[in-house]
Parts: sequence; structure tokens; C-alpha cells
Amino acid sequence: MAGIASTLHVADHWIEGVRCAVHDSGPGDAGEAVVFVHGNPGPMDDWAELIPEISGFARVVAMDMPGFGRSERPRTFDHSIAGHARFLGLLLDQLGVERAHLVLHDFGVPWGLRWALDNLDRPASLTFINCGVLEGYRWHRYARIWQTRGLGELFQAMSNPRAMRIALNRDNPKPLPRNYIERVDSFADRGHKRAVLEVYRSSRDPIGAFPEHELGAEAIAVAAKGVPVCAIWGDGDPYIPASFARQQRNYFPDAEIHLLEGLGHWPFIDNPQAVSTPLTSFLRRQLRA
Repeated sequence: MAGIASTLHVADHWIEGVRCAVHDSGPGDAGEAVVFVHGNPGPMDDWAELIPEISGFARVVAMDMPGFGRSERPRTFDHSIAGHARFLGLLLDQLGVERAHLVLHDFGVPWGLRWALDNLDRPASLTFINCGVLEGYRWHRYARIWQTRGLGELFQAMSNPRAMRIALNRDNPKPLPRNYIERVDSFADRGHKRAVLEVYRSSRDPIGAFPEHELGAEAIAVAAKGVPVCAIWGDGDPYIPASFARQQRNYFPDAEIHLLEGLGHWPFIDNPQAVSTPLTSFLRRQLRA
């Protein structure tokens, strides 16, 4: 893949033979870090406007997960929630991150929650951005297309920057910047498009609903450990409606909830400062920084 150059410093790491692009900044090699995990379509550049302020008081790690951004697109990678959670864990082990303040968006939420369940002594806090435990959720129309064999492949083959721009700007409450769409398209090679299909298909249960019961059990287990939670949600999200934001308190009763007026599924792209303000405040309190 080529891709537009990142404004973040990026280095390659190899996890079980898979090349993974990683950003690591802030104070030295601290064992406690703020860990950003993107969703679909990524990549880690989504976080570029948030990282500089946070890296002033904490170690910050961000990555492109396999199939996304500048990372490798292995044909045999396990794109299930468990597969991505396992990869995330191996990466954090390699980087020496013992305690993680996870900042999660979209599919990053189930990947991060599953890792937290498997490592209950290591999550220091959780921040959900426009995703969470989605009880009663019905997949959005693009997800249903990607989950349908044949139709999903056709949709991906026909995807192009103009069509993407029209679709995203029609769906979201405000137009996404042209450079964001160009960046996403620059990484949308065949391997990435295949990964997107596999991510959605491996996460679908028999009735096509988000696996909320599995995630709910994981959330309850994590909540029992007293992990602080913050949910930040653009209230104009057309894919995961803001009604799900307050639902997070069903699983995390003390969760902070921040609804961002007029912002969509990628609020950190729509208005980075609107996300940075509650996120930085929450993280400073957790890190006592």
C-alpha cells in the first residue's frame, strides 16, 4: 500500500511475522500508556489532532491494525474480535505497556474490550468514542452490504473517492474534510478492502446483530474491576445512534457521558477540540497529571 504521509512519527514492529505500523511518543518507555485503537476505516492518523496534547503528560501508543493504514494485509489473519484483541495484546507486550488507558473508536471498542477481559489487571481506563456495548443494535446499511457475500465484494470493487465523499457527506451531519477522504482512499487497496469484509463478517452473529451479549458479559466483568469509563459521542452519528451513549451506564454505572452536538461518527475529524477537551480532562484525572 502507498498511502498519504503521516504527520505522526511511525515505526514498524513485527508481531508473529506481521508488520505493524506504530506511533509511540511521550515520556520514555513508561509502562503505563494511553493506547489509541482505531476502527473502520482507520488509520491511526485519525488521532493526529489529539495525540500532541496528551503526549505532553503521558506515553501515547497508536497503531494501524493488520489490514489497515500502513500495516501489512496478511491473507490469513484472524479478523475476528478475538483475533484483533490477541494481536493488540501481543503488541502491547512487545512495547512494554503494562497498564493501558484505552481510547477506542468503532471496532476498536470490541477489540479493546476483549483485550481488557483477557487482561483484567491491565486496563487503567476506557474511553469509548461513538461505539460501546450496543444492546439491541441493528447493523447500518453499509455493514449489511459488507456482510453479504458477493454484494460486499461488488461494493468494494466499485468504491472510489467521489462515491465515498458523496456517501459520507450525505450521511453525516457535516461534510468530512476532503483530505480525510483522500487519506482513507489512499489506503483502500485490495488487501484493505478484503480486511473490511472479513472484520464485518467475522463479527456477525446468526441474526446479523452486533454481538451485544458477548460484549455485555465482557463489559460487566471489566466494570466489576472498577475501571473508569468515559463515552464521547457525536450526537449526529448515522451509523451508531447517540441513543446508545447513555446505554453504557447499564454496564458501567459511573461512566462519564459526553454528547457532542452536531458531530458525526468521526467527531475527532469533525471537530478535534470538541473531543480533545473531555478526553484530555478525563485522562489527566486518571493519570493524576
